[in-house]
Amino acid sequence: MSPTLLSLAFALALAASTLIKFWLSSRQIRHVAAHRGSVPAAFAGSVTLAAHQKAADYTIARARFGLLALAFNAAVLLGWTLLGGLNLLNGWALALGQMLPEAWQPMGYQLALIALFMLLSSLLDLPWEWWSTFRIEQAFGFNRTTPRLFLADLIKGVLLGVALGLPIVALILWLMGAAGPRWWLWAWGAWMAFNLLVMVIYPTLIAPLFNKFEPLTDAALKERVERLMARCGFAAKGLFVMDGSRRSAHGNAYFSGFGPAKRVVFFDTLLTKLNGPEVEAVLAHELGHFKHRHITKRIALMFAMSLGGFALLGWLAQQPAFYLGLGVQPSLAAPNDALALMLFLLAGPVFGFFVTPVASHFSRRDEFQADAYARAQASGADLSSALLKLHEDNAGTLTPDPVYARFYYSHPPAAERLAALAS
Repeated sequence: MSPTLLSLAFALALAASTLIKFWLSSRQIRHVAAHRGSVPAAFAGSVTLAAHQKAADYTIARARFGLLALAFNAAVLLGWTLLGGLNLLNGWALALGQMLPEAWQPMGYQLALIALFMLLSSLLDLPWEWWSTFRIEQAFGFNRTTPRLFLADLIKGVLLGVALGLPIVALILWLMGAAGPRWWLWAWGAWMAFNLLVMVIYPTLIAPLFNKFEPLTDAALKERVERLMARCGFAAKGLFVMDGSRRSAHGNAYFSGFGPAKRVVFFDTLLTKLNGPEVEAVLAHELGHFKHRHITKRIALMFAMSLGGFALLGWLAQQPAFYLGLGVQPSLAAPNDALALMLFLLAGPVFGFFVTPVASHFSRRDEFQADAYARAQASGADLSSALLKLHEDNAGTLTPDPVYARFYYSHPPAAERLAALAS
Protein backbone atom coordinates (compact mmCIF):
# COMPACT_ATOMS: atom_id res chain seq x y z
CA MET A 1 0.00 0.00 0.00
CA SER A 2 1.36 3.41 -0.97
CA PRO A 3 0.86 6.29 1.51
CA THR A 4 0.42 8.72 -1.36
CA LEU A 5 -2.27 6.60 -3.01
CA LEU A 6 -4.10 6.21 0.29
CA SER A 7 -3.96 9.97 0.91
CA LEU A 8 -5.30 10.61 -2.58
CA ALA A 9 -8.05 8.00 -2.25
CA PHE A 10 -9.14 9.39 1.11
CA ALA A 11 -9.11 12.99 -0.13
CA LEU A 12 -11.13 12.06 -3.23
CA ALA A 13 -13.64 10.04 -1.18
CA LEU A 14 -14.05 12.88 1.31
CA ALA A 15 -14.49 15.45 -1.45
CA ALA A 16 -16.92 13.26 -3.40
CA SER A 17 -19.05 12.38 -0.37
CA THR A 18 -19.16 16.02 0.75
CA LEU A 19 -20.16 17.25 -2.71
CA ILE A 20 -22.85 14.58 -3.02
CA LYS A 21 -24.25 15.54 0.39
CA PHE A 22 -24.29 19.21 -0.60
CA TRP A 23 -26.00 18.39 -3.90
CA LEU A 24 -28.65 16.21 -2.27
CA SER A 25 -29.41 18.71 0.49
CA SER A 26 -29.64 21.54 -2.04
CA ARG A 27 -32.10 19.50 -4.10
CA GLN A 28 -34.17 18.86 -0.97
CA ILE A 29 -34.27 22.55 -0.07
CA ARG A 30 -35.27 23.63 -3.57
CA HIS A 31 -37.90 20.91 -3.98
CA VAL A 32 -39.56 21.48 -0.60
CA ALA A 33 -39.54 25.27 -1.11
CA ALA A 34 -41.07 24.91 -4.60
CA HIS A 35 -43.99 22.88 -3.20
CA ARG A 36 -44.52 24.96 -0.08
CA GLY A 37 -47.41 26.98 -1.48
CA SER A 38 -50.06 24.24 -1.65
CA VAL A 39 -50.92 20.98 0.05
CA PRO A 40 -50.44 17.93 -2.23
CA ALA A 41 -53.75 16.77 -3.69
CA ALA A 42 -53.60 13.43 -1.88
CA PHE A 43 -53.55 15.24 1.49
CA ALA A 44 -55.79 18.20 0.70
CA GLY A 45 -58.62 16.99 2.90
CA SER A 46 -56.53 15.94 5.88
CA VAL A 47 -53.60 18.39 6.19
CA THR A 48 -54.00 22.13 6.56
CA LEU A 49 -51.96 24.60 4.54
CA ALA A 50 -50.50 26.04 7.75
CA ALA A 51 -49.29 22.60 8.88
CA HIS A 52 -47.87 21.87 5.42
CA GLN A 53 -45.97 25.17 5.35
CA LYS A 54 -44.64 24.65 8.88
CA ALA A 55 -43.29 21.25 7.83
CA ALA A 56 -41.67 22.81 4.76
CA ASP A 57 -40.06 25.59 6.79
CA TYR A 58 -38.84 23.13 9.42
CA THR A 59 -37.36 20.81 6.79
CA ILE A 60 -35.61 23.71 5.02
CA ALA A 61 -34.25 25.14 8.27
CA ARG A 62 -32.80 21.79 9.31
CA ALA A 63 -31.35 21.19 5.85
CA ARG A 64 -29.63 24.59 5.76
CA PHE A 65 -28.25 24.02 9.23
CA GLY A 66 -27.08 20.61 8.04
CA LEU A 67 -25.13 22.20 5.19
CA LEU A 68 -23.18 24.34 7.66
CA ALA A 69 -22.54 21.36 9.92
CA LEU A 70 -21.46 19.30 6.91
CA ALA A 71 -18.84 21.84 5.86
CA PHE A 72 -17.59 22.16 9.43
CA ASN A 73 -17.36 18.40 9.99
CA ALA A 74 -15.55 17.86 6.68
CA ALA A 75 -12.99 20.50 7.66
CA VAL A 76 -12.55 18.94 11.11
CA LEU A 77 -12.07 15.48 9.62
CA LEU A 78 -9.50 16.82 7.20
CA GLY A 79 -7.77 18.53 10.13
CA TRP A 80 -7.65 15.35 12.19
CA THR A 81 -6.20 13.30 9.33
CA LEU A 82 -4.29 14.75 6.38
CA LEU A 83 -3.47 18.03 8.12
CA GLY A 84 -1.89 16.26 11.09
CA GLY A 85 -4.27 16.97 13.96
CA LEU A 86 -4.25 13.40 15.23
CA ASN A 87 -0.48 13.28 14.88
CA LEU A 88 -0.20 16.38 17.11
CA LEU A 89 -2.64 14.90 19.62
CA ASN A 90 -0.58 11.72 19.65
CA GLY A 91 2.45 13.71 20.76
CA TRP A 92 0.51 15.22 23.64
CA ALA A 93 -0.75 11.80 24.70
CA LEU A 94 2.77 10.40 24.64
CA ALA A 95 3.89 13.19 26.94
CA LEU A 96 1.04 12.47 29.34
CA GLY A 97 1.74 8.73 29.21
CA GLN A 98 5.35 9.26 30.22
CA MET A 99 4.15 10.85 33.46
CA LEU A 100 2.54 7.55 34.50
CA PRO A 101 4.32 4.68 36.29
CA GLU A 102 6.30 2.60 33.79
CA ALA A 103 4.04 -0.43 34.08
CA TRP A 104 1.00 1.70 33.14
CA GLN A 105 2.58 3.65 30.30
CA PRO A 106 1.65 1.61 27.19
CA MET A 107 -2.03 1.30 28.06
CA GLY A 108 -2.14 4.68 29.79
CA TYR A 109 -0.80 6.44 26.71
CA GLN A 110 -3.37 4.79 24.45
CA LEU A 111 -6.31 5.52 26.73
CA ALA A 112 -5.10 9.10 27.15
CA LEU A 113 -4.99 9.51 23.37
CA ILE A 114 -8.55 8.22 22.94
CA ALA A 115 -9.84 10.25 25.89
CA LEU A 116 -8.29 13.46 24.56
CA PHE A 117 -9.74 12.83 21.11
CA MET A 118 -13.24 12.15 22.47
CA LEU A 119 -13.08 15.24 24.70
CA LEU A 120 -12.04 17.55 21.88
CA SER A 121 -14.56 16.02 19.46
CA SER A 122 -17.36 16.51 21.99
CA LEU A 123 -16.37 20.13 22.56
CA LEU A 124 -16.40 20.75 18.80
CA ASP A 125 -19.86 19.16 18.47
CA LEU A 126 -21.36 20.90 21.50
CA PRO A 127 -22.19 24.29 19.88
CA TRP A 128 -23.97 22.54 17.01
CA GLU A 129 -26.07 20.42 19.36
CA TRP A 130 -26.90 23.50 21.41
CA TRP A 131 -27.96 25.51 18.36
CA SER A 132 -30.08 22.65 16.99
CA THR A 133 -31.89 22.25 20.30
CA PHE A 134 -32.31 25.85 21.45
CA ARG A 135 -32.65 27.59 18.09
CA ILE A 136 -34.16 25.32 15.45
CA GLU A 137 -36.24 22.99 17.63
CA GLN A 138 -37.20 25.93 19.85
CA ALA A 139 -38.25 28.10 16.91
CA PHE A 140 -40.71 25.46 15.66
CA GLY A 141 -42.17 24.67 19.08
CA PHE A 142 -40.60 21.23 19.56
CA ASN A 143 -37.96 21.85 22.21
CA ARG A 144 -38.86 21.41 25.86
CA THR A 145 -35.33 20.85 27.09
CA THR A 146 -34.04 23.45 29.52
CA PRO A 147 -30.36 24.49 29.53
CA ARG A 148 -30.04 22.82 32.92
CA LEU A 149 -31.46 19.54 31.60
CA PHE A 150 -29.27 19.78 28.49
CA LEU A 151 -26.15 20.07 30.63
CA ALA A 152 -27.34 17.32 32.99
CA ASP A 153 -27.83 14.97 30.04
CA LEU A 154 -24.38 15.91 28.77
CA ILE A 155 -22.73 15.12 32.10
CA LYS A 156 -24.63 11.84 32.44
CA GLY A 157 -23.64 10.88 28.90
CA VAL A 158 -19.97 11.54 29.63
CA LEU A 159 -20.04 9.53 32.86
CA LEU A 160 -21.90 6.69 31.18
CA GLY A 161 -19.41 6.73 28.32
CA VAL A 162 -16.54 6.44 30.79
CA ALA A 163 -18.25 3.67 32.79
CA LEU A 164 -19.19 1.57 29.77
CA GLY A 165 -16.82 2.69 27.04
CA LEU A 166 -13.51 2.76 28.91
CA PRO A 167 -13.53 -0.93 29.91
CA ILE A 168 -14.43 -2.24 26.43
CA VAL A 169 -11.90 0.07 24.74
CA ALA A 170 -9.20 -1.01 27.20
CA LEU A 171 -10.08 -4.67 26.56
CA ILE A 172 -9.89 -4.25 22.77
CA LEU A 173 -6.56 -2.40 23.01
CA TRP A 174 -5.20 -5.13 25.28
CA LEU A 175 -6.32 -7.82 22.82
CA MET A 176 -4.70 -5.92 19.94
CA GLY A 177 -1.37 -6.09 21.75
CA ALA A 178 -1.58 -9.48 23.45
CA ALA A 179 -3.74 -11.88 21.42
CA GLY A 180 -1.42 -12.38 18.46
CA PRO A 181 -2.15 -12.08 14.72
CA ARG A 182 -5.80 -13.16 15.20
CA TRP A 183 -6.47 -10.51 17.82
CA TRP A 184 -9.23 -9.05 15.65
CA LEU A 185 -11.31 -12.23 16.05
CA TRP A 186 -11.12 -12.07 19.84
CA ALA A 187 -11.81 -8.33 19.78
CA TRP A 188 -14.85 -8.90 17.58
CA GLY A 189 -16.18 -11.46 20.05
CA ALA A 190 -15.69 -9.04 22.94
CA TRP A 191 -17.39 -6.22 21.00
CA MET A 192 -20.42 -8.38 20.14
CA ALA A 193 -20.75 -9.58 23.74
CA PHE A 194 -20.63 -5.97 24.89
CA ASN A 195 -23.38 -4.94 22.45
CA LEU A 196 -25.64 -7.80 23.53
CA LEU A 197 -25.04 -6.90 27.17
CA VAL A 198 -26.05 -3.29 26.50
CA MET A 199 -29.25 -4.46 24.79
CA VAL A 200 -30.15 -6.44 27.90
CA ILE A 201 -29.35 -3.79 30.51
CA TYR A 202 -30.50 -0.72 28.55
CA PRO A 203 -34.20 -0.80 29.55
CA THR A 204 -33.65 -1.21 33.28
CA LEU A 205 -30.28 0.40 34.00
CA ILE A 206 -29.43 2.94 31.28
CA ALA A 207 -32.67 4.45 29.98
CA PRO A 208 -33.97 5.34 33.49
CA LEU A 209 -30.92 7.58 33.96
CA PHE A 210 -32.39 9.97 31.39
CA ASN A 211 -36.17 9.44 31.52
CA LYS A 212 -38.92 8.31 33.85
CA PHE A 213 -40.84 5.18 32.93
CA GLU A 214 -44.26 4.55 34.44
CA PRO A 215 -46.47 1.50 33.83
CA LEU A 216 -49.29 2.13 31.35
CA THR A 217 -52.36 2.95 33.45
CA ASP A 218 -54.97 3.44 30.72
CA ALA A 219 -56.96 0.22 31.27
CA ALA A 220 -58.75 0.28 27.91
CA LEU A 221 -55.56 0.92 25.95
CA LYS A 222 -53.65 -1.67 27.97
CA GLU A 223 -56.29 -4.29 27.24
CA ARG A 224 -56.25 -3.42 23.53
CA VAL A 225 -52.46 -3.66 23.37
CA GLU A 226 -52.36 -6.95 25.27
CA ARG A 227 -54.96 -8.46 22.92
CA LEU A 228 -52.88 -7.37 19.94
CA MET A 229 -49.70 -8.90 21.35
CA ALA A 230 -51.54 -12.13 22.13
CA ARG A 231 -52.80 -12.32 18.53
CA CYS A 232 -49.27 -11.75 17.28
CA GLY A 233 -47.70 -14.22 19.70
CA PHE A 234 -45.46 -11.55 21.20
CA ALA A 235 -44.44 -11.43 24.86
CA ALA A 236 -43.03 -8.37 26.62
CA LYS A 237 -41.97 -7.70 30.17
CA GLY A 238 -44.22 -4.67 30.53
CA LEU A 239 -45.98 -1.70 28.97
CA PHE A 240 -44.49 1.66 29.92
CA VAL A 241 -45.03 5.35 29.31
CA MET A 242 -41.92 7.53 29.00
CA ASP A 243 -41.83 11.25 29.79
CA GLY A 244 -40.72 12.23 26.29
CA SER A 245 -42.49 15.58 26.69
CA ARG A 246 -39.78 16.57 29.17
CA ARG A 247 -37.40 17.15 26.26
CA SER A 248 -39.39 17.32 23.04
CA ALA A 249 -42.87 17.55 21.58
CA HIS A 250 -42.10 14.78 19.07
CA GLY A 251 -43.97 11.53 19.65
CA ASN A 252 -42.80 7.95 19.27
CA ALA A 253 -43.17 4.35 20.43
CA TYR A 254 -40.57 1.61 20.50
CA PHE A 255 -39.46 -1.73 21.84
CA SER A 256 -36.36 -1.88 23.97
CA GLY A 257 -34.37 -4.68 25.45
CA PHE A 258 -33.40 -8.07 24.17
CA GLY A 259 -34.86 -11.55 24.64
CA PRO A 260 -37.00 -11.78 27.79
CA ALA A 261 -36.08 -8.21 28.78
CA LYS A 262 -38.12 -6.65 25.93
CA ARG A 263 -40.57 -3.95 26.95
CA VAL A 264 -43.01 -1.74 25.05
CA VAL A 265 -42.46 2.00 25.56
CA PHE A 266 -44.84 4.79 24.53
CA PHE A 267 -43.87 8.45 24.61
CA ASP A 268 -46.42 10.38 26.64
CA THR A 269 -46.60 12.81 23.71
CA LEU A 270 -47.72 9.97 21.44
CA LEU A 271 -50.58 8.97 23.73
CA THR A 272 -51.92 12.53 23.77
CA LYS A 273 -52.03 12.69 19.95
CA LEU A 274 -53.38 9.28 18.94
CA ASN A 275 -56.55 7.44 19.92
CA GLY A 276 -56.64 3.81 21.04
CA PRO A 277 -57.05 2.18 17.59
CA GLU A 278 -54.29 4.36 16.16
CA VAL A 279 -51.90 3.43 18.97
CA GLU A 280 -52.74 -0.22 18.35
CA ALA A 281 -51.98 0.16 14.64
CA VAL A 282 -48.63 1.85 15.35
CA LEU A 283 -47.70 -0.92 17.77
CA ALA A 284 -48.77 -3.54 15.20
CA HIS A 285 -46.33 -1.97 12.76
CA GLU A 286 -43.53 -2.40 15.29
CA LEU A 287 -44.60 -6.00 15.89
CA GLY A 288 -44.38 -6.49 12.13
CA HIS A 289 -40.64 -5.89 12.35
CA PHE A 290 -40.37 -8.76 14.82
CA LYS A 291 -42.69 -11.00 12.80
CA HIS A 292 -40.53 -10.58 9.70
CA ARG A 293 -37.36 -10.93 11.80
CA HIS A 294 -36.09 -7.52 10.72
CA ILE A 295 -34.47 -6.95 14.10
CA THR A 296 -32.74 -10.35 14.05
CA LYS A 297 -31.53 -9.80 10.49
CA ARG A 298 -30.14 -6.38 11.37
CA ILE A 299 -28.30 -7.79 14.38
CA ALA A 300 -26.87 -10.56 12.19
CA LEU A 301 -25.83 -7.99 9.58
CA MET A 302 -24.19 -5.90 12.30
CA PHE A 303 -22.29 -9.00 13.46
CA ALA A 304 -21.09 -9.77 9.92
CA MET A 305 -20.11 -6.19 9.09
CA SER A 306 -18.28 -5.70 12.37
CA LEU A 307 -16.39 -8.97 11.80
CA GLY A 308 -15.30 -7.73 8.39
CA GLY A 309 -14.37 -4.38 9.91
CA PHE A 310 -12.22 -5.92 12.63
CA ALA A 311 -10.52 -8.20 10.09
CA LEU A 312 -9.74 -5.21 7.87
CA LEU A 313 -8.44 -3.26 10.86
CA GLY A 314 -6.25 -6.22 11.78
CA TRP A 315 -4.55 -5.95 8.38
CA LEU A 316 -4.39 -2.16 8.19
CA ALA A 317 -2.86 -1.84 11.65
CA GLN A 318 0.22 -3.65 10.34
CA GLN A 319 0.66 -1.34 7.33
CA PRO A 320 2.90 1.73 7.90
CA ALA A 321 1.25 3.34 4.88
CA PHE A 322 -2.09 3.29 6.73
CA TYR A 323 -0.71 5.76 9.28
CA LEU A 324 1.42 7.80 6.91
CA GLY A 325 -1.34 8.06 4.31
CA LEU A 326 -3.73 9.53 6.87
CA GLY A 327 -1.36 12.10 8.30
CA VAL A 328 0.10 10.25 11.30
CA GLN A 329 3.74 9.43 11.97
CA PRO A 330 3.70 6.27 14.14
CA SER A 331 5.92 6.55 17.18
CA LEU A 332 8.33 3.70 17.86
CA ALA A 333 8.24 4.56 21.57
CA ALA A 334 4.76 3.20 22.22
CA PRO A 335 2.18 0.83 20.70
CA ASN A 336 0.08 2.31 17.92
CA ASP A 337 -3.06 0.25 18.45
CA ALA A 338 -5.07 3.27 19.59
CA LEU A 339 -3.93 5.22 16.54
CA ALA A 340 -4.99 2.38 14.24
CA LEU A 341 -8.40 2.16 15.90
CA MET A 342 -9.04 5.91 15.72
CA LEU A 343 -7.87 6.28 12.12
CA PHE A 344 -10.13 3.40 11.10
CA LEU A 345 -13.13 4.99 12.83
CA LEU A 346 -12.37 8.34 11.18
CA ALA A 347 -11.78 7.07 7.64
CA GLY A 348 -14.28 4.21 7.55
CA PRO A 349 -17.48 6.30 7.36
CA VAL A 350 -16.05 8.34 4.46
CA PHE A 351 -15.82 5.25 2.28
CA GLY A 352 -18.93 3.65 3.78
CA PHE A 353 -21.08 6.64 2.85
CA PHE A 354 -21.47 5.38 -0.71
CA VAL A 355 -23.54 2.36 0.36
CA THR A 356 -26.10 4.61 2.10
CA PRO A 357 -28.74 4.32 -0.67
CA VAL A 358 -28.51 0.52 -0.56
CA ALA A 359 -29.11 0.45 3.20
CA SER A 360 -31.94 2.96 2.81
CA HIS A 361 -33.60 0.83 0.14
CA PHE A 362 -33.69 -2.28 2.29
CA SER A 363 -34.87 -0.29 5.30
CA ARG A 364 -37.80 1.12 3.30
CA ARG A 365 -38.64 -2.38 2.14
CA ASP A 366 -38.81 -3.52 5.76
CA GLU A 367 -41.11 -0.62 6.61
CA PHE A 368 -43.52 -1.58 3.82
CA GLN A 369 -43.58 -5.16 5.15
CA ALA A 370 -44.25 -3.96 8.70
CA ASP A 371 -47.07 -1.72 7.42
CA ALA A 372 -48.65 -4.66 5.61
CA TYR A 373 -48.47 -6.72 8.80
CA ALA A 374 -50.09 -3.90 10.77
CA ARG A 375 -52.89 -3.67 8.21
CA ALA A 376 -53.53 -7.41 8.62
CA GLN A 377 -53.39 -7.45 12.43
CA ALA A 378 -55.03 -4.10 13.21
CA SER A 379 -56.36 -1.54 10.72
CA GLY A 380 -54.76 0.04 7.68
CA ALA A 381 -57.10 3.03 8.01
CA ASP A 382 -56.06 3.59 11.64
CA LEU A 383 -52.37 3.28 10.75
CA SER A 384 -52.83 5.78 7.90
CA SER A 385 -54.58 8.18 10.26
CA ALA A 386 -51.82 7.77 12.85
CA LEU A 387 -49.07 8.33 10.29
CA LEU A 388 -50.73 11.52 9.07
CA LYS A 389 -51.04 12.83 12.60
CA LEU A 390 -47.42 12.01 13.38
CA HIS A 391 -46.24 13.62 10.14
CA GLU A 392 -48.15 16.77 11.01
CA ASP A 393 -47.14 16.89 14.66
CA ASN A 394 -43.48 16.15 13.86
CA ALA A 395 -43.50 18.60 10.90
CA GLY A 396 -42.41 15.93 8.44
CA THR A 397 -42.52 17.21 4.89
CA LEU A 398 -45.03 15.62 2.53
CA THR A 399 -43.03 16.73 -0.53
CA PRO A 400 -39.43 15.51 -0.21
CA ASP A 401 -37.14 15.55 -3.21
CA PRO A 402 -37.38 12.07 -4.80
CA VAL A 403 -33.62 11.66 -5.24
CA TYR A 404 -32.91 12.81 -1.69
CA ALA A 405 -35.55 10.42 -0.34
CA ARG A 406 -34.18 7.47 -2.31
CA PHE A 407 -30.70 8.15 -1.01
CA TYR A 408 -31.39 8.90 2.65
CA TYR A 409 -34.90 7.97 3.75
CA SER A 410 -35.02 4.88 5.95
CA HIS A 411 -38.85 5.14 5.90
CA PRO A 412 -40.91 5.55 2.72
CA PRO A 413 -42.20 9.07 1.98
CA ALA A 414 -45.70 9.61 3.36
CA ALA A 415 -47.41 9.61 -0.04
CA GLU A 416 -45.92 6.22 -1.00
CA ARG A 417 -46.59 4.73 2.39
CA LEU A 418 -50.22 5.77 2.53
CA ALA A 419 -50.80 4.67 -1.07
CA ALA A 420 -49.43 1.23 -0.23
CA LEU A 421 -51.68 0.96 2.82
CA ALA A 422 -54.72 1.92 0.75
CA SER A 423 -53.95 -0.38 -2.18
